[in-house]
Amino acid sequence: METVIAIGVLAVLLTSFMAVFGPASAQLRKAISVQEADRLVGSLDREMTTVRPGTESTYTTGFDKGYQWILDSSKAAKAILLYQYRGNPAKMRSDGSMEPYTKNNGTAGRDFVVQPMVRQRDDQQLQDDLKALDGPIYTVKLNQLVFNNGQMEEGKEGEIVATDPSSGGASSGSGSDGYPDATIAFEAEFYIVPNSSIEYVQAGGKFDPTKLTKPIFTNNMAIRR
Repeated sequence: METVIAIGVLAVLLTSFMAVFGPASAQLRKAISVQEADRLVGSLDREMTTVRPGTESTYTTGFDKGYQWILDSSKAAKAILLYQYRGNPAKMRSDGSMEPYTKNNGTAGRDFVVQPMVRQRDDQQLQDDLKALDGPIYTVKLNQLVFNNGQMEEGKEGEIVATDPSSGGASSGSGSDGYPDATIAFEAEFYIVPNSSIEYVQAGGKFDPTKLTKPIFTNNMAIRR
């Protein structure tokens, strides 16, 4: 009888505990999710308009880089990957990023610093970064937002046109120089890559971003001249 009573009291205590702390735990998980989403959006926003020295001479300006990334994000070979890796603060690359810290030991903040990074899949530095990966890898698909009948909607994949196609958008030049507006609004769909191994993710690997159908979250963004 005493055992039965003790079990009953324990059940009541557990029920009370879950009633009090269950919602708090759910809010904590939600807060962590929002924090991670903000980190990914911020990292993408910065990298899309930052022309790194040495390795990105193909981009004339930050706007030109963002323009090209939006155009190419639907291509498997040019997939945009977002991740964190352990960087060595004592060794810097020519593009301004840290070399990966690949030792099995070390102290965070002294021997290595966890760095957010965004690279296209064919970037030569990607494979080295993944040797010191810290956490999951994400990918993002970018699609321009255009006006249609007074409302913003997704444009065609792999295409950038004047914000309001009905206006004609006459301009001279080609590429980002030929784009007539000062801003490109776009939708960013973020996905988690199902396998973080180098062999799977690297250019030529089995990762196929075109088969990802359900984003973990979506965010509307813009780049400006």
